[in-house]
Amino acid sequence: MLCYITDRRGLGGARLLPRIQAGIDSRIDLIQVREKDLETRPLLERVQATVALACGSESRVVINDRLDVALATGAHGVHLGGQSMSFEAVRRAVPPNFWIGVSCHSAEEVWVAEQAGADYAFLGPIFDTESKRIYGPPLGLGVLERAARGVSRMPVLALGGITIARAVECMAAGAAGIAGISIFQQCDSVSERVKALRRELTAGTLRPNGLSERQSEDSR
Repeated sequence: MLCYITDRRGLGGARLLPRIQAGIDSRIDLIQVREKDLETRPLLERVQATVALACGSESRVVINDRLDVALATGAHGVHLGGQSMSFEAVRRAVPPNFWIGVSCHSAEEVWVAEQAGADYAFLGPIFDTESKRIYGPPLGLGVLERAARGVSRMPVLALGGITIARAVECMAAGAAGIAGISIFQQCDSVSERVKALRRELTAGTLRPNGLSERQSEDSR
């Protein structure tokens, strides 16, 4: 499961919608529109455009924090952070097929999110990354593994400092996928990046000895 989290300011002048379109064309699983500084009207317009691009595709669109915008635009869901509305209040206000994702910063928060009925959780930061240092030191793969082992149905996506190589490590630790900004924005081609991730994650299928297929071959 691959999630592209948007940050138009980090694109260095490049337009966001073409990059989102490229992700959709690559059959990326989830797009989280996360443009916290936008006022309601420009955010609404941007989300409407994103939802229109995703219409008829396999990609789902969730909106960071703004339940009102998600409902008004027909987005697939909302992503809740620590300062968002309570999960219970959101669930009461949305239709049954509406996705609710939650940001978590510990294994215990992941377990609570599953018990509450969240559809997926981000766990991070797994690795050091400047944008996530406000949340404290990186959690590491051990916490990710403990969190993933403690859930039975909810996908846990690793977040924070994710690269292609680290994505393979996260999947080996039990993550259902990865989420990130830079991994999908600091590249020449979103399509090629998605292909590379899927190729490496497929090659990294775990063997019984705990090594990926590629690692096993390299160690011979």
